[in-house]
Amino acid sequence: MHFNGLDRLRAAFDNLFQERHVYVRSDGALTAIVLTPRRQALAAAFVVLSALWMGVCTASMALSLVNAASDTATLKAQAAHAQAGAAAARADAGAVRLTADIEKRNAALALLIGGAKDLPGLAKSLPPRVDFHGVVASLVQIDAVKTGQERLIAQAETYARTRADRLRMALRLAGLTPAPYAPPTGGQGGPLIGAKDPRALAAILDVDQDFAARIRQAALDVSDMRALSDAAGKLPLAKPTDSGARSSGFGVRTDPFTDKPAFHPGLDFSGDKGEPVHVTAPGVVSFTGQRTGYGNTVEVDHGGGFKTRYAHLSRIVVKVGQHVALGEELGAMGSTGRSTGPHLHYEVWVNGRVENPDRFVKAGDYVQQAG
Repeated sequence: MHFNGLDRLRAAFDNLFQERHVYVRSDGALTAIVLTPRRQALAAAFVVLSALWMGVCTASMALSLVNAASDTATLKAQAAHAQAGAAAARADAGAVRLTADIEKRNAALALLIGGAKDLPGLAKSLPPRVDFHGVVASLVQIDAVKTGQERLIAQAETYARTRADRLRMALRLAGLTPAPYAPPTGGQGGPLIGAKDPRALAAILDVDQDFAARIRQAALDVSDMRALSDAAGKLPLAKPTDSGARSSGFGVRTDPFTDKPAFHPGLDFSGDKGEPVHVTAPGVVSFTGQRTGYGNTVEVDHGGGFKTRYAHLSRIVVKVGQHVALGEELGAMGSTGRSTGPHLHYEVWVNGRVENPDRFVKAGDYVQQAG
């Protein structure tokens, strides 16, 4: 069986590669070339090997190109990832810096609120601290807090300016000039007022110059309002009795005893005997006792040239030299002295000159409206 197979293979070879004769004519001469089976077999082998080699080379080049393309895509992806990481890092660093700036602004606002924390028109607390939880979330939160800070400054400025304007109007209603009661530097100290240059204040607070200027202006407004409010609190602007009924005004009137025109230096409040009489501003009791025509009288020195007098009292509950607070009871309404019935005779003196108490009472009502 082995030899038959070999014989068949040899027969197939001999049949495929039979001896062939090729004739080539050149310059009239005819040349015969004999292609033996061996030569044909070698030529065929060379062709097959060449084809195989070209296939291998082509496949190798194709694989190299695929690998190169893959490497290029990988490098591009790595570069894009690195760029994205760098951008995220820059954004994170920027957000952290913004967060630090917000906290510095909050510290500056704390100084402003510390000088006006009792004002009802001002926010009760600072905007919340910023917690850093990712770039997008923190940037949104930072923007919201900055808006809250600007709103807080605006609230302080609006409230302070509005109230200061009303207090100035109240002083004018009382016949007083507002300027002496609100000095240029106001009543608030500290770095917000002391630093005249916004650049210096910005360096002290470690905030940007624009924000420092806003904070200082708001502090000046609050300080101005505070000075006016403190001044108004020392003036006799309150009512001396809870009774709102007035039986006689300030100025010339018909005297109830002579029926002739006479100057009435005060304001009369009618009421029941024993009704409490209150001091209209803080001060020191300078006189208690009988005065001609006034009966039982209390006088209070409020400082700054202001004095008030309370007459026709049925009783007196304070002593000379006693410090009294706004609204404190001095005595009780009565009808002592030159009086036709229970009432309070109330006078206001400024620098030794009697003034119309009604102006001060109206000014006090206006102050109450200012809040």
